[in-house]
Amino acid sequence: MTPAIALPAPDFTLRDQHGQSTTLSQYRGKQAVVVMFYPWAFSRVCTGELCDVRDAMPQFQNQGVQLVAISCDPVYSLRAYAELEGLDYPLLSDFWPHGEVAQKYGVFEPARGCALRGTFVIDHEGVLRWKVVNAIPDARNLDDYRAALAELAA
Repeated sequence: MTPAIALPAPDFTLRDQHGQSTTLSQYRGKQAVVVMFYPWAFSRVCTGELCDVRDAMPQFQNQGVQLVAISCDPVYSLRAYAELEGLDYPLLSDFWPHGEVAQKYGVFEPARGCALRGTFVIDHEGVLRWKVVNAIPDARNLDDYRAALAELAA
């Protein structure tokens, strides 16, 4: 079950593509956070989505907003993927315990061992304000993110 709107988002600590720890609560009081789960590095739809976000980065990561993308891939795969695609925002590894954070957010697909395409907008105080979950083959609409972030800024 995905976390409920208007309640605190589940906290987590994961390593990024450089092996550095990122904790959701480190942004509390500073920035809103867009948490974007995706199934697999190097897959066609995920690469399209993550590169679209990269190309529109100022809308998704700025002084007021931090973007983090999470998959169940190992850190080393995420580093190679980030370098290949020029992704310079945090790609977080939910590899071990496998899918633990994706499970907290209700987006883990145990039969495939990966995350669904879940996106969660968390405000400056750590409260979940918007979410959408798509099936693995269904790409997200970035305009929905823009609208959710605009409401948060209003």
